[in-house]
Amino acid sequence: MPNTRTHTTINIPNLLTLSRLLLTPLFIILLLRGQLRPAVWVFVLAGISDGLDGLIARLFNQRTVLGAYLDPVADKALLISAYVCLAYLGIVPTWLSVIVLSRDILIVIGIAIFTITQKNYRIRPSLISKWTTGAQLVTVMIFLLAFELPAARLLLPMLVWIVAGLTVISGLHYIWIGMQILQQPED
Repeated sequence: MPNTRTHTTINIPNLLTLSRLLLTPLFIILLLRGQLRPAVWVFVLAGISDGLDGLIARLFNQRTVLGAYLDPVADKALLISAYVCLAYLGIVPTWLSVIVLSRDILIVIGIAIFTITQKNYRIRPSLISKWTTGAQLVTVMIFLLAFELPAARLLLPMLVWIVAGLTVISGLHYIWIGMQILQQPED
């Protein structure tokens, strides 16, 4: 199957991505109200939708231009909300939330610079970025599950450092990619 993007907007992957966007405010509300068990289930559901939308888009060649923009926005909304709220509640180390948030701000600044300088670029997550997002999702789930499953707490110190390391490496990788794009000659 060709690896092309269509301009169709309504398909199963995009609906799953939209559901993740809509689940994010519900997750925040539940988390801030201290309703951790329902918050975990909403977060898990959102995480499953993240995996399914990409899988379905690839398997059934349903990649769309809208999905290319919407999927990372949904990921950022969910993860930034989770890390900021969990840091606010004292569940996740604040410094980790700052690292996660800083990387995403860096990406947005990069896109703004490309737009201002009228540089052509494609939105394609790198492999390290996919690993980072996966590690960030798993870490949030383990932090939330640690209240119900004390054994999960044993994983937290290791996961915190893995997420911090992957996030920093991913951020540096995006800086490197951005510098390469900015140094390309004008068309």
